[in-house]
Amino acid sequence: MNKQETLAVSRRHVCPNRVDMFGALGVDLVIGRREGYRVWDVDGRELIDVHINGGTFNLGHCNPEIVATLTEYAPRIDIGNHHFPSEMRARLGAALSRTTGDVLPKVVFSASGSEAVDVAIKSARRATGRKKILGIEGGYHGRTGLSGAAGDSSSAAFFHSDLPEQFIIVPFGDRSAMEAALRNDDVAAVILETIPATLGFPMPSEDYLQAIKTACEHHGALYIADEVQTGLGRTGRTWAFQRFGVEPDIVVTGKGLSGGMYPISATMLSERAGAWLSEDGWAHVSTFGGSELGCAVALKVLEITERESTVARVEALSAHLAEKLRRVATTFPFLAEVRQCGLVIGLRFDDPMGGMRMSKALYDHGVWAMFAGFDRSVLQFKPGLLMSDQEADVLLARLEATLEAVTGG
Repeated sequence: MNKQETLAVSRRHVCPNRVDMFGALGVDLVIGRREGYRVWDVDGRELIDVHINGGTFNLGHCNPEIVATLTEYAPRIDIGNHHFPSEMRARLGAALSRTTGDVLPKVVFSASGSEAVDVAIKSARRATGRKKILGIEGGYHGRTGLSGAAGDSSSAAFFHSDLPEQFIIVPFGDRSAMEAALRNDDVAAVILETIPATLGFPMPSEDYLQAIKTACEHHGALYIADEVQTGLGRTGRTWAFQRFGVEPDIVVTGKGLSGGMYPISATMLSERAGAWLSEDGWAHVSTFGGSELGCAVALKVLEITERESTVARVEALSAHLAEKLRRVATTFPFLAEVRQCGLVIGLRFDDPMGGMRMSKALYDHGVWAMFAGFDRSVLQFKPGLLMSDQEADVLLARLEATLEAVTGG
């Protein structure tokens, strides 16, 4: 198919609304070649990718080590049989637990972050005997059953599957509202993205997350950290919650765990939250959850992510970008705020639709970055973990050229 045929068939059979929405924005991207942190439209136009699909491509598109891992294992293993133990699942479970200091020793595998959030909510409900889940306005935790009802529930309401009596939301950063919602001792869990991505990466205050964890403990609720977009090295630590000194009862990961090559996600559980695994091994099952091929890929992802060289690269790149973005913001007041924790970056513009405007304008200047869905004044700006300073400078030059064009100098 050529590009126009692909767009037409996609509109007819797969995603008509998305084709129309991006078309109205002036974005007709159909990705062909991809390598590192660059993608090429099927027409040959090159783009630096700082959307990276929410962190799916933290280590780059078609990372050679991950491709080699998949190629090595594919002739020998497949998804496996989810009813029985396997070496790959055992190795990955132990490796994930080690990233938490073995505080979360139980692991349940799924095929997507949304499914992993569903597991987290079910586990919290089983452990506490309660149903209510407390989240934040503008929180995003997926689009499947329970995950879609948590945080922003607009998609759940669209399918008449929202449960407002069971899923309570309060404003992000409002400790008093959170504590008031916990006061009746009827909440199973609080679920939070450590830094809410679709809300535009507003940074939690230094003690906000710890205060919520303390309130959860006081009222018998569990604390779920959704690290699907902020975890796996993006903040300079394996998990973003480690930057804020908080210890969750449940952690959810996905996207980047796949290396962008094989779908896999995981829910890491404390002994209390994971006790049901010893009670009924068939209470939750997933045919593709913990595919052995996926586990092999995820083990390589963890290995690369936790290398000293990768951690050092994230630290150096974060500092490099922080310095350069400060200068850009000084030159262009339209860039009203730079929100940054490592490589978790949100750029807020002095326009309620500034993030959306900049998404299109950057596209025209050779960069793909996605606006924040629940705050369109913000652009999600997510360089990959292995991006070089030289490539970052090309990216920043394109950002400055875009701002020059948008603001008129």
